[in-house]
Amino acid sequence: MSIFGLHDLVSIDLSGNSLKGPIPDYFTNISLLEVLDLSGNSLNSSTPTSLFKSLDMAHNYLFGHLNDQLGHFKNLAHLSLAANNISGPIPLSIGELSSLKLFNVSENKLNGTFPLCFGQLKSLETLDLGCNQLEGVVSETHFSNLTRLTTLAASQNRLRFEPNSSWIPPFQCRIIRLGQWHLGPKFPQWLKFQKNLSVLDISDAGISDILPTWLLNLSTQFEYVNLSCNQLTGGISYLNVRQIVDLSSNRFTGPLPRVFPTLQILILSNNSFSGRLFELVCNSLRKGPMRILAIEANLLYGKIPDCWNHWRGLSYLNLESNILTGKIPPSLGHLDLSVLNLRSNSMFGEIPSTLQHSTRLIMLDLSDNHFNGSVPAWIGDKLSKLEILSLRSNNFDGHIPQKICQLQSLRILDLGHNNISGAIPKCFSNFSAMANKSNQHCYMFQWSSISTNFLYLSALLVLKGREDEYGATLGLVTSMCLSTNRLSGEIPKELGSLVELRSLNLSGNLLIGNIPDEIGNMELESLDLSRNQLNGEIPRSFSKLNFLNHFNVSYNNLIGQIPTSTQLQSFEILSYVGNHLCGPPLTKNCTSKGFSTDVANNGSNSEGSKVNWLYVSIVLG
Repeated sequence: MSIFGLHDLVSIDLSGNSLKGPIPDYFTNISLLEVLDLSGNSLNSSTPTSLFKSLDMAHNYLFGHLNDQLGHFKNLAHLSLAANNISGPIPLSIGELSSLKLFNVSENKLNGTFPLCFGQLKSLETLDLGCNQLEGVVSETHFSNLTRLTTLAASQNRLRFEPNSSWIPPFQCRIIRLGQWHLGPKFPQWLKFQKNLSVLDISDAGISDILPTWLLNLSTQFEYVNLSCNQLTGGISYLNVRQIVDLSSNRFTGPLPRVFPTLQILILSNNSFSGRLFELVCNSLRKGPMRILAIEANLLYGKIPDCWNHWRGLSYLNLESNILTGKIPPSLGHLDLSVLNLRSNSMFGEIPSTLQHSTRLIMLDLSDNHFNGSVPAWIGDKLSKLEILSLRSNNFDGHIPQKICQLQSLRILDLGHNNISGAIPKCFSNFSAMANKSNQHCYMFQWSSISTNFLYLSALLVLKGREDEYGATLGLVTSMCLSTNRLSGEIPKELGSLVELRSLNLSGNLLIGNIPDEIGNMELESLDLSRNQLNGEIPRSFSKLNFLNHFNVSYNNLIGQIPTSTQLQSFEILSYVGNHLCGPPLTKNCTSKGFSTDVANNGSNSEGSKVNWLYVSIVLG
């Protein structure tokens, strides 16, 4: 690239290209240049030492410290270095930039304190220090002269704000993002004086107080309010917010609040809201598409009303862990849902056929209810995008339909703890996502352009015999659980082709025959075949299962020597009891033919070792 001879340039915009390497020196030779935008490239050098009136180097690979010579550039009005690898403290000379209107160094590795010199920047309108490693105490002095400030964004730092209780801010902000600051324990009263607020995030701020009525009665038009992860109490009658509300993980009580007709995202999870859904779902005057409705882990009761027809924009519905009863209303099937989670309620009946119209579903979780009937074949025929299917702990019966094998994107299948009978379909080998290597699957979706938060949903699985939580790593999880049913016949050798499967649980069934050698060719981290009627020896190929950290073949009719491998010898004796096995880790010696010199005590053919739960979290928005 050459721009020699263009000495009269005042503004250069090269953003969003594929520029690499250090920042070229020739930009400093353009004497009239005032605005330089190189954001969204792959430039990698130390932070610039030559500045203009406006410099945007956001979303590059800049490193090093902010230069203390920043204070020499008196005409600098806009400086954005967001989303780089800049470290070190913010230099005190920043306070000498009398013309500075925008200062954005978010998403870096800056440390040290929140400089007191910010209070000298009388022209400052936008201050964004979010997602760094700043710490220490902030007082009203830091903002003493910021009369023009409209955006204060510094979430995800370790800062404590301790203004005087009678402090009246000199600014009127439109955006305040102070999530993960320590603002409590009392609700910050200084917010009462903000008349232009549109975006407010004071999540995870150590606030233990009653939500003041004045907050949602401010003469402002809130677009986004995030008060999540505090200890706020009280009831809420009406949410005067236009787009996004997140009140999750507090201690709110009372009935569900009425909402503004244009609200798009409502997250009330992990509170103590009680009552029925009817008022919210059926009497809401919708003027725009509600996209996300998350009210899990509350005290809602009664039936889910059958009036979802005017919620056509809804893509995410999570009502898990309430006290809901009744059947799934047919009108839910007319929504364009990506996620439907009704786990851990007291619902019953069959899965309505109208759900086959929800062809965009990637997660369907009906586990831990009282649903009955057979698993519908149309799940495999119509819901081709499904990646997570959990029908665990219900009363489903009948056979596993062959059409389930058409779910080529399925990564998690949990049919455990039902009354399902028949054979395990050989066509399970068609689960491409469990068989083929692929890039890590990403479930992280941002809610909207005005939110920096992500929505987590969870799938309940038995995995590795312990309780774990997966967030951004959910894309690495592939699991199949068919435990505690009445499945019969042999384990299909075709399961061995699912080389990307990480957890396989077939325990507590009526399976017979030998364990297929092909399972030893998988890359399992968890394998549970306990409490069946399997016979023969543990395949020698199991010595190649190098990634196993949970293994159980107890209470079968297995014989012979346990294959020698570091992994198989590392498990407790309880993983092998109730068989006729010998060799380490058992104390039973093997004869020359490889059989046990006596029979292990079968004990009680019960659940065996304790089944623990694994919460797998994913991000959706």
